[in-house]
Amino acid sequence: MPGIGTLNLKVILFDTDVYALQAINSYLAWDRRTRVTFMTHDRELLLEHLQDLSPVEHPDVIALDAEHLGGEQGLRMTLREIRRLIPQVSIVCLVQSMDNPTLAEVAAEEGARAFFLKHEVRLRIAWAIVYTLNHDMVVTASVQRQTQGTRSMRLFNALLLPSQREYPEMTDRVRQAIRLCVIEGMPAHLAADEMGISLHTIRGYIKEGYRILETYDTYDYPNDMTPQERAFMRFTALADEA
Repeated sequence: MPGIGTLNLKVILFDTDVYALQAINSYLAWDRRTRVTFMTHDRELLLEHLQDLSPVEHPDVIALDAEHLGGEQGLRMTLREIRRLIPQVSIVCLVQSMDNPTLAEVAAEEGARAFFLKHEVRLRIAWAIVYTLNHDMVVTASVQRQTQGTRSMRLFNALLLPSQREYPEMTDRVRQAIRLCVIEGMPAHLAADEMGISLHTIRGYIKEGYRILETYDTYDYPNDMTPQERAFMRFTALADEA
């Protein structure tokens, strides 16, 4: 797979929601292309940290909660300060809702590479970050719909983030088993209890799920990558990355 084993993006996370911060961090940890080097829920701590970094420590990407920085002006000031400190960094803006579409315009005007609704990215966050590196600006579906009348040409021309890869052969039960055991990391015996099936059956589901995931994936992975890592990446991959 392009970038696997060679791409190593240093990522900094800022989100005022501590639970969202931890979730994003855990999803990125599964993908070897993304490595979280710092995360905080405090804007001032973020800027202080960036100020103290040596050039060799500069992040490649900052994933930023754009919704709680004091509205349009607060977001604009924050993005400009980040750009002043680290001009070449790629900024990915995340929001919980599109109640204020103007934030997306500010992000576009200030050079952000992406503007995503959190619930439309979720498990795909690592894939989404890597995807933005090859495009001027990327948005999720609701952002695109809510900003159709925008005056910002970057936002108007932004690319839509591809949906999650489909696996038509995968039944709902197999998908549930993969989600519990791979995505949530639940031991097989606990997942079997959760689904009301035997340990033997859930192991069969997982084996079948791994087979289906591999069938739809033509890329190579590092030899030391575990089957669970590969399954996570395949399960969360973008549709046009196959």
